[in-house]
Amino acid sequence: MQSLARVGRFVFFGVLAITVAACAGQKVPAQKLLADIEATVTAASTEAAKYVPDQLMDVQAKYAELKASFDKQDYAAVISGAPPVFAAAQTLATAAAAKKDQVLKALNDQWMALAGTVPEYTTAVQNRIDVLRKKSSKKVAAGLDLDAAKLSLDQATSLWSKAQAAFAGGNMDEAVRTAQDVKSRVEAVAATLKLELTAPQPKS
Repeated sequence: MQSLARVGRFVFFGVLAITVAACAGQKVPAQKLLADIEATVTAASTEAAKYVPDQLMDVQAKYAELKASFDKQDYAAVISGAPPVFAAAQTLATAAAAKKDQVLKALNDQWMALAGTVPEYTTAVQNRIDVLRKKSSKKVAAGLDLDAAKLSLDQATSLWSKAQAAFAGGNMDEAVRTAQDVKSRVEAVAATLKLELTAPQPKS
């Protein structure tokens, strides 16, 4: 009986040693997989956070689960679960680039529309102010604050220069946002002057 017990202990410790060795053998590849995923996510994170934030958060959450398994020394779970997470991490850069192109195209379209409208609106308002300043328009201009209108128009014109500078510098977000602000300001001035602005006809 003692011999059988001794043999049993040898078998138990032998299996345990094999298991420990197997776990130790899986640690390095599991660690490398985690490092590869982390490096891939880090490289793509700036653009991904801006253009595909949901996709980025999903990969980060799955990476956190793998890291938790690694910390529990469940290296087999890391090795089996890492490939699809790594594949998803690799798609972040291309997905972000595709979304960025889409966003920039939309911004460029908005800019082109504003660039074709705002200068003509500004010119129309300036012409209106010039006409109303004439003595012959004194009756029509009664009650209108032309000085305030001119000041507001000048401020809008200055802001338009900033929009153009942003566009020239490739900052499309700022260019479009500023141009929209300019358009709103010019339209507000036109309203105070009782001027109805009409969008310019597209050139054929």
